Amino acid sequence: MPRIGEEHAARRREAGHGADFLEALARGLAVLQAFGPERRQMTLAEVARAVDLPRATVRRALHTLVVLGHVESDGRLFRLTPRVLRLAAGYLGASGVSTVLQPLCERLAAEAGGPCSAAVLDGAEIVFVAYGRPRLMLNVSTMVGSRLPAFCTALGRVLLAHLPEAESAAALRPFPVTPRTETDPARLQDLVAAARAEGHALVEQEAELGFRSLAVPLPRQDGRVVAALNIGMPMEGETGEAFRARWLPRLLQEAAEASPLLL
Repeated sequence: MPRIGEEHAARRREAGHGADFLEALARGLAVLQAFGPERRQMTLAEVARAVDLPRATVRRALHTLVVLGHVESDGRLFRLTPRVLRLAAGYLGASGVSTVLQPLCERLAAEAGGPCSAAVLDGAEIVFVAYGRPRLMLNVSTMVGSRLPAFCTALGRVLLAHLPEAESAAALRPFPVTPRTETDPARLQDLVAAARAEGHALVEQEAELGFRSLAVPLPRQDGRVVAALNIGMPMEGETGEAFRARWLPRLLQEAAEASPLLL
C-alpha cells in the first residue's frame, strides 16, 4: 500500500492540482466511486485494494460516509445507500439536461418500439442522463446514471467527435466488449472522424450482440455539444442502412427542437 504523505504530495504536484486541492475529499470520493455493479458490497480490505489506499485511510473515509448516511455496514461489509442518489439528483436538476430530454426519450421510445436514450461524456465513458423504453420491453437494465465505454457506442462516438482531436484520441481506450467490438485505435479514430463529418454515428453489435444504435449530437444554444441522443434496436428485421434512413431524420428533428432548451 502507498504511503500517503510524500507519495500523494508528489502525485498532486505531478497532476498540477495546486495547493488548494483537498486530498481528504478526493479520497472520500474515490471510496464512493469504488462501488458499482461489479462491487455492490465490499469489506474494508476490498475497498482499500480498489482505491489503492492504506486501510487506515479507507477506514476513516468509510466511517465518515456511514455517519453522513451515504454508506451502511453490517460490521463487515459496506454498501452504498440511496442517499448517494442525492449527488446525482443535484447534477440532473442543476443542468436541466435530464428534465428536457427525458420526455423526448420516452416519446421516441414509444414511437420507435425500442429504447431511446441521451448521454453525456465523462472521460472515456458515457453516462445516461435520460432513458425511455417501450412499455412491453421489460428486460432492460440500462437506466439513468449507468455507464458504458464511449469508444464502442454510437452515443460515445458522437460525443468524442466534438472534442479536440488529441483529447478524443486520448479517451479511446479499446477492449473487446463483444466479438464485434472494434479495438484498433487507428480505425476507431477514423470512425470518430466519420461521426464528426457526417453528424451521426451508427454502431452495430459492438457494445451488445444483436443490437444496433444510431446517435446524433445535442448542441446547446451556443453550439457546444453537451449530450447525444440515440435510438437502439435489435438487429433483426432490417439492414443498418434502412435503419439509418428511417430514424436519422427523426433524431435530427428532435435534436433541433431540444437544442434551444439546453443551457
